[in-house]
Amino acid sequence: MPSARQIAVAKDGWVFLGSRSDAVYALRDSDNDGVSDERLTIASGLDNPHGVAWHDGDLYIGEIPRIRVARNILQQLKNPSQPLQTEVFIGGLPTGSHHGLRHIKVGPDGMLYIALGTPCNICQPEPLGFAGVIRRYPLSDTSAQRDGEIFAEGIRNAVGFDWHPKTNVLWFSDNGRDWLGDDLPNDEINRAPQAGMHFGYPYCHEENLQDPEFGDLAKCSNFTPPALLSGAHVANLGMAFDAAGENIYIALHGSWNRSVKVGYAVSRAVIRDTRVAGYETFAAGWLKDKSVWGRPVDVAFAPNGDLLVSDDFAGVVYRIFKTARE
Repeated sequence: MPSARQIAVAKDGWVFLGSRSDAVYALRDSDNDGVSDERLTIASGLDNPHGVAWHDGDLYIGEIPRIRVARNILQQLKNPSQPLQTEVFIGGLPTGSHHGLRHIKVGPDGMLYIALGTPCNICQPEPLGFAGVIRRYPLSDTSAQRDGEIFAEGIRNAVGFDWHPKTNVLWFSDNGRDWLGDDLPNDEINRAPQAGMHFGYPYCHEENLQDPEFGDLAKCSNFTPPALLSGAHVANLGMAFDAAGENIYIALHGSWNRSVKVGYAVSRAVIRDTRVAGYETFAAGWLKDKSVWGRPVDVAFAPNGDLLVSDDFAGVVYRIFKTARE
């Protein structure tokens, strides 16, 4: 699965997979042995279709400039030789490829949430909402004229988010800026219990680290502090709550310009009420003796509780079993 990125788990065993190339894939383990035996390329020729989200029988695909939707996707899969039928659901998104991949998910409010990363390392992006997360009004409303709204801003690059299964509060990852040294700033996990919150970019990083270029323009106390500092340059991307809401599993894609590589793992944040009570490595090994052989991108739970992990370096999806297998 070349350049495997975001994972969306549907019903009937189907798993959809976006990519950082031009293709979208569908996988299924029909004989229940833990390995997919059906592997389909269901679409190609797309513009970096990183994002995939399944909702009410439809598959949403996040390209850089647009969101497509394939209606009745499972019915379409019954005729895999036929081209996937899609329509443009949202158009006119920013076209810049720098942090331009569209991570998408449907929230418990029935709205489609879309990440809008910055077109730069550090800048004041325009228009408002370029550095943030937006959402489109309920998907049940088919009116193409209804616009979306900015849900959260001051976010450099959110390539992962999920909702607490009991409180329905949005938590999301954010990648810190580059070129402030090996150890600054930390990547973050943030918590957004309501719309309209600002998380500091480009003025402040972490909780009170003023940016050397834009820090004089605003006070760090004006912004929402992070729930977790996950390490500098680890590149935390996809994340998912377990069913109880007691843990967040986070894919660490790994550093690209740090003098000593870090990340290349799946971590776990222990959640107690509204705070992070612990943080640890859950799965590692993709970095051996300074040599990289895998880069986790996204995590998602299968219906039976197994954890799926995509890897865009090796082009695979791993399955971490909930219980030991004989």
